[in-house]
Amino acid sequence: MKCSQCQTLNCEEGLQLCCKCRTFAEEEVSHVSGMGSLKDFAFDRGRSEPSVVDSALKDLSDEEDFVDASDSVLDLYSEQEDASQSSQAGCQGDTKAQPTDDGPSPREITVHHISTDCVSLGWDPPEPSMKWSYEVTLSSCAQKESLRVQDSNTIDFEGLRPGTEYIFNVVCVSESGVRSKAFTSSCYTMPMPPEKLRIDHVTSDSVCLSWHHPDGEVGEYHVTCSRDGEDTREKTTVSNSLTFSSLRPGVKYTFRASTLLKTGPKSQFVAVYVHTKTVLENLLLDLGLDFKEKLTLSTVLQIDEKTISGEPAHSLTDLPWYFLKRLMMVNVTARSGKCVSTVDESGCDASFCSSDFELESLVGNQDVNNMVNPLDIVAALFLCSNGFLQQEMTLKMSMCQFSVPLLLPNCDSDQCTFMLWALRDIVKKYRPHSLDDPKGFVENRVVLSDLPMVSFVRLGECSLSKSQIINKLLSNPQQYHDTFVHHDMECGDSPRRISNGLVEISWYLPCGNKNIDIFGEPVAVANLRGDIGTFETQYSFLCQTSVAVFVFFDNLDYSLLTSQHTKAQLFLIGNPQSPNFNIDVLKKTASGLNLKKNNIILKTKQMNDADFVKNLRNTVGDVIKNCKFKMQLEKMSDVAHELGILVDEDCQECQTAKQNAFAITSNIPDTFRYKESQLPLQGQIWKELARLEKEECRLRKVGDKNIEMYKSELQTKKTQLRKKQSEWDMSEAMTCFINAISTPGLERSYFLKWMRMNLDNLSRESLSGLREQYKEKCQNSSENKEDINDLDKQISNSSLGTEHFLREMGQLYESSVLLPEGEVSRQQLLHLPKLCAELLLDGYPLELVDGDASNIPLRWVSDVLHELDALVKPKNKIMVITVLGVQSTGKSTLLNTMFGVQFAVSSGRCTRGAFMLLIKVKEDFKKQLDCDFVVIIDTEGLKSPELAQLDDSHEHDNELATLVIGLSDVTIINIAMENSTEMKDILQIVVHAFLRMKEVGKKPKCQFVHQNVSDVSAHDKNMRDRKMLLEQLNEMTQAAAKMENKEGNKTFTDVMEYDSDTGNWYIPGLWHGSPPMAPVNAGYSETVYEFKRNIVQALGECKTSGNNMMDFLEWTKSLWNSVKYENFIFSFRNSLVADAYMRLCTEFNKWEWSFKKHMYTWAANAETRISNHGTIINDDVQTSDIQDFLANLKSDASSELSNWEKTILDNLTKYYEQTEGHVYLVEAYREDFSNNAKSLRREMANSVMNQLEASVEMRRGMSNLEAIKKTHTTKLEEKVLALIKECKESKKNKTDEELDKDFDNMWDTTVRELSFKKLNPKNIVEKVSRALRSNLQQKGSSVHQKIHQSNLNQCGLKPFKVLPENIFDQCKNAFNTFFYYKDYIRETQVLADSIIDACTLLVEKELQHSNYHDNYIQEVLHVIDDRLAASRNLKTNAIFEVSLKLHICGNASRSFQKMHEHFIEVNDPCRCLHQYKYKYRTDFKDLFNKRDQCQKKADEFTRLCLKPAVEASVQESLGVDIVDEMLTGKDSLQFSTRTFFQYSILKDFLSKPVFENYVSYISTYENFVKKWILDQIKERFSNGSKMYELEERHVKANVKKITEAITKAQTDKNNNLGKFVQIIYKELENTLVIPKDALSAFMILNNANHEQFAEWLTTSVNEMGKTLSETFQKDNNIEKKLKKLRIKPQNELFTRVFVCGEQCPFCKAPCEAGGQAHTDHHASIHRPQGLGRYRSTISNKLVTDICTSSVFSDKKFRCFHTNGEDHPYKTYREIFPNWQIPADSSIQASDYWKYVMAQFNKQFAKEYNALPADIPSAWKNITKVQAENSLKESFNMK
Repeated sequence: MKCSQCQTLNCEEGLQLCCKCRTFAEEEVSHVSGMGSLKDFAFDRGRSEPSVVDSALKDLSDEEDFVDASDSVLDLYSEQEDASQSSQAGCQGDTKAQPTDDGPSPREITVHHISTDCVSLGWDPPEPSMKWSYEVTLSSCAQKESLRVQDSNTIDFEGLRPGTEYIFNVVCVSESGVRSKAFTSSCYTMPMPPEKLRIDHVTSDSVCLSWHHPDGEVGEYHVTCSRDGEDTREKTTVSNSLTFSSLRPGVKYTFRASTLLKTGPKSQFVAVYVHTKTVLENLLLDLGLDFKEKLTLSTVLQIDEKTISGEPAHSLTDLPWYFLKRLMMVNVTARSGKCVSTVDESGCDASFCSSDFELESLVGNQDVNNMVNPLDIVAALFLCSNGFLQQEMTLKMSMCQFSVPLLLPNCDSDQCTFMLWALRDIVKKYRPHSLDDPKGFVENRVVLSDLPMVSFVRLGECSLSKSQIINKLLSNPQQYHDTFVHHDMECGDSPRRISNGLVEISWYLPCGNKNIDIFGEPVAVANLRGDIGTFETQYSFLCQTSVAVFVFFDNLDYSLLTSQHTKAQLFLIGNPQSPNFNIDVLKKTASGLNLKKNNIILKTKQMNDADFVKNLRNTVGDVIKNCKFKMQLEKMSDVAHELGILVDEDCQECQTAKQNAFAITSNIPDTFRYKESQLPLQGQIWKELARLEKEECRLRKVGDKNIEMYKSELQTKKTQLRKKQSEWDMSEAMTCFINAISTPGLERSYFLKWMRMNLDNLSRESLSGLREQYKEKCQNSSENKEDINDLDKQISNSSLGTEHFLREMGQLYESSVLLPEGEVSRQQLLHLPKLCAELLLDGYPLELVDGDASNIPLRWVSDVLHELDALVKPKNKIMVITVLGVQSTGKSTLLNTMFGVQFAVSSGRCTRGAFMLLIKVKEDFKKQLDCDFVVIIDTEGLKSPELAQLDDSHEHDNELATLVIGLSDVTIINIAMENSTEMKDILQIVVHAFLRMKEVGKKPKCQFVHQNVSDVSAHDKNMRDRKMLLEQLNEMTQAAAKMENKEGNKTFTDVMEYDSDTGNWYIPGLWHGSPPMAPVNAGYSETVYEFKRNIVQALGECKTSGNNMMDFLEWTKSLWNSVKYENFIFSFRNSLVADAYMRLCTEFNKWEWSFKKHMYTWAANAETRISNHGTIINDDVQTSDIQDFLANLKSDASSELSNWEKTILDNLTKYYEQTEGHVYLVEAYREDFSNNAKSLRREMANSVMNQLEASVEMRRGMSNLEAIKKTHTTKLEEKVLALIKECKESKKNKTDEELDKDFDNMWDTTVRELSFKKLNPKNIVEKVSRALRSNLQQKGSSVHQKIHQSNLNQCGLKPFKVLPENIFDQCKNAFNTFFYYKDYIRETQVLADSIIDACTLLVEKELQHSNYHDNYIQEVLHVIDDRLAASRNLKTNAIFEVSLKLHICGNASRSFQKMHEHFIEVNDPCRCLHQYKYKYRTDFKDLFNKRDQCQKKADEFTRLCLKPAVEASVQESLGVDIVDEMLTGKDSLQFSTRTFFQYSILKDFLSKPVFENYVSYISTYENFVKKWILDQIKERFSNGSKMYELEERHVKANVKKITEAITKAQTDKNNNLGKFVQIIYKELENTLVIPKDALSAFMILNNANHEQFAEWLTTSVNEMGKTLSETFQKDNNIEKKLKKLRIKPQNELFTRVFVCGEQCPFCKAPCEAGGQAHTDHHASIHRPQGLGRYRSTISNKLVTDICTSSVFSDKKFRCFHTNGEDHPYKTYREIFPNWQIPADSSIQASDYWKYVMAQFNKQFAKEYNALPADIPSAWKNITKVQAENSLKESFNMK
């Protein structure tokens, strides 16, 4: 059915209420003509009564015209309810039919109350005298409810939906049941107000509101805006958001919102209020700035994504950062910032290609919303920055020749600020025409300069562009520059929002060339933005501080111009062409102000811009020329105070800091004398300390003195100098300085800035005067040489900056830490490193290298970096960028431009030494760079003219270059292509430094910068130059490599990452034009920016992970200690490298042991399988070919070995791929460890293959024996069974005695019948002798004669002694003195003893086997040959070799003979048969008597077969377990690497100082190590129950395996006991070696039931486990247990930590190189050579020289290796080519051995048959604690 109201088909047939619009539908039969309803109800918050205004409803005239439509509708909604009502109606009436007459209806329905969910109704009864009941029905589109009301004419409906129209029907029912017609009415429930009304966005003139839709029906929303209680405007909307525009800035507005229905009431309102933003707040919001949270310089300088992104600004919030980024790079385009949308970028080209574009779009299409006036950006940034960022911005703006703020307005407070502090850092150089010296110049801070100021202002509207005219005024025609922002600049036409009232200032400074200079004298130019009528305060300020004020006007206001008190001349500049120009007003004004004609400048129609500017320039020039009023900017603060203008310097922190700084700097009349009196510690004492330190390393002046005595003298002098330093009281200046920088926060920063500025001013004045004197003296140089030299020295020392105070602070600290810990003066200075660390974090540089002393105060720098690390941890990862180059080539300027920092470039002072500075990396960029900070290191220039006159200037440059390149990740090399000689010198230094870094694992990136190259084609044109540069670099690399003995490096790219195309940058000149008015060249800034992007990307691509602060410190220490050595040919020893090497050794040793352990286990298992191969219990296996079995085992072994070799090599590769642990530092050792893995594989292959072959040979021999034994046992079994049969057939009951007699008779008869072939022992001595002769067959006739004359059986019975006749022929030719001959004898004896011990160990290992094999003696001879080959430098002869081999082989042959004879005895068949006679007799009687043998046989099998096998298995495995425990348990670190092992021994000695231990350790190192390891094992396993735990673990494991085998055998259904045992044996054949004889004896005469046997066997095995455990627990004899082990743990550990056994040829320090395959030997710590028996050939006194000192001295040595002739220590590798003796890592590196020698000097002398050494006094003062600390440092133990 169609709805008559909404015309939709929402009504079904018969439905009279539309569910969409809630109106009645019409039917053809309907009598309804119309219907009334209640009107809307309107509520305000707080009101409760509705206003019923529907008069139409009250005045309805004809009730009969209305159909009870509501009843029909409700009936259609629910048939069930209708049926229920019908039923109810039927019940209430009588049985008669209902009356048909209608009763009277209610007179009127009244709505008493309406809310959002409730309606209260009332009505008048039709006849009050009657008693009525009422049926009230409520209905809506979605709800129906019917209630019966008795005795009341009111009703309340609750739970209704808000904003919904409801229809109410009231029917009167009389007592007789007569029903009236329904009286109908309708009304709306109150709608819900809007929910969660909120402010979405606020600007200065608009507010955006939003809210949530409420529940229920909503027509629209009504929102009002009011101010001061009065509604200003109202709006309606159907959406849930609304914006009010055109509001007033900074005003509080209240917004009320309510809900309206289409035809219903309005809801209560909800309200919210807000202040509109001020104009300033709104702009700051648009720009993303915060007035309260000030921007800081460190925040701006942070490195982030934008650093490497060249994208323009895309939103208003990007604009300030775009400006700052470019300004910090001193880019003159910084003010040209405009938002670039994506559409602008991508759509511009498309619009030109389109043919149907609209021309209208080209007109007025500028998006002003994305434009901000540059002045507004500048003003906003200055308002939102702290003082230090403001100062930096003004400095950079001044370099760009931008005007800078003088008076900064705040448009919200109508207050302005005089920017005195912000301007203080600007220093200008110029040459005025009035200067007497035409070559002279003036340099001063602009705030302290007495300059005239000319101001330009505007009155009212002006048609002339004031700022553009000023720019033309200040610019040469050929060098125009926009100093002031004007209308025609990009975004310059955008309306100014906050910068009106801004006064800018700039300066015109002459260069001294009259043809170029516009004005001959300097002048300041001020420019007021806005109308002076609005900004009278600023105008008044300018009138009182300027020499002239130029007023631009179109229409004059005479009263305003006359109201100001002015000291300045007034000039009026007008445009007569303006329609507002009034000549009469101009005349009146000129007359009133007494202005002359010259004071009025008009731009007439006939005058072009050039003429107009020329007139103006002439006028300004006259003003400057005749000026008598000049005022410093600093003094203008008084005027500002009078006018109520704020001054930025007035803050308390700034003023306090200023007073503190002036208290120090005001007392400096003479810089040179001041430094001597107030900063004395960094003077001559510190320089002398630096000289002594280097001399202690280089020993250039040692002459013929004893090195250690000389070093002791140097140390004594150093101590005296430090003592002299500590005697100085802290100066007054330093006390003030330290107190001032101890203040927190801003005050410290202000103080340091004041100090720097004041000191720069003093240095500038001092230098200026000294230069004048120098010029005068130089005019007559022949007469004034001494004076000139003195002046030269004064000029060099006149520099005084904050770095000198910080340097003094460092020296104070270094001298104080040498005082006793309880000293008060020491405690007072302990906080200084933290102060300096905080300064570093605040962005101040730290002096890394003292340029004056050419030294690093290591203790000071170390503690500062420790404190810095503590402050930033865990965010302590850094990357380092360094710059190197010739002095005064713009290195510091380059860094300042790249990173916005402030390395000193002014006051004629060049950087001295090296300074480091921290720049933070922004959080979101840290992952990309993998660091938290970037460290910038600025260095002094190489080839400095000041240092060129010194002898060691080249050395100084080398030191600096090596240090900073070693510290850096990226090095910038600043070179000048035009000076090839100078460039070659610089490159030579750089190449040497890079080469050394490559040797220690660092390969920094390098970038070459060529400055002052402006040609756009420079890169292509210089291709040939780059090629020549690379050729020179390659040539120098080869030369440097030859000098450094690293000739494997052929090209420059071998030592560093360099690409000639991408590694060269051509940067234009810094200035665009002629200074001082030239701005920075935009090309310079842009190229430097590109270069910076490249550098940052290079940092992100660094393969190595960033070092942390502590790593950087370690590099600094180690590099500096290394570069101090002479000629820079040093072996780098760095704690980071040592730590990385130790980590690698530790890991490799773990892999190595895993490999060995696996192969030991595999070999033991293979031997078990071989031993069990072809046993008598398994006939099938017995017939197999054992040779095939061996081939299979060898194949398996090769696979295992190959897999493990690959695993180790893969592990090594993965280890080097990781980023942690500084693995790149040990890249040089990768090949060594790879070779170690391959060598280990070969070693294990030889061992395993020999083991397999020997086992198979023995098994093959045993097979023959077992066949004989099996024949015997079979024969015996037959005889026993025949005897049993015979006894049973006699049917006599025999006693045990009779059975014993019968058995003995049978046994004797059978034994006589068996043919026992006796085993004949072999002559092992003869076998060994043949092997020895074969080994020596190539040695000549004398050797063969010696062998034939010797009886091997008699060799080796006595200790081996090296006899003179054995080596005399060799010695008499080699030595000149008897001393060296004895020395040679001793060395040879040590070698012989070492080889004998190694062979003894090997023989003991082979004796673990059951029988001899020829491989055993071959291995012994192989060991002897290897050891002799490794000791070729001893030059032993063939007689010595044969004597030694005879001795060793004699001992070995006797041992092997005994082993073989024991084997023969044990395996004699007759003895084996008799061994089991008792068992056979017992079995015979059991079988005869038919006894149950199950329990007995189970015990027998366990006792004879299983128990020995388990015991053997424990002994086989226990050795590996003990090694594992020593490597992983308590104190396992001492066996992890050779270095840790050495450290553990030496530390143990220190705790138990026994002289004999030291002698044994030094003289018989190998034997001592073996004994020490064995003692450690005994000590570990003697205490506690660890040994028992290992044994018990193996017992339990074996018991478990046996039990599982029994269980598996039980599952077999075969009833044969033999089969049962065979299954058990099969399961255990890879684990246990069951004795063959015992198994054979067990298997005969056995009739046990296998099921019962299995049960008893399980019980017996468990009992066996308990018994073995108890036995092992009771046996505490560790030494006895160790002897029984197959794998000796002491030998394994010895092999692990001993390796080559080489000792330093001078001091006998043992080699610590990792792996077996290393080519060079080295030791972490060397000793006084006297401990290695070295003595003076003249005095016979033990020498105290230390190897690490000797090899860098000019001293010589002699020994039997040099044939008794002197040889220089420096070329020791000619004699000992395989030894690397590094430079002393520190002066205290050998304190441990110095302490030992000082303690036991006399004992060593007596032991070595020499005189005691002359111990340096410094050695005697070394304490035990110092010795231990030295030990830790030497071995890098933290």
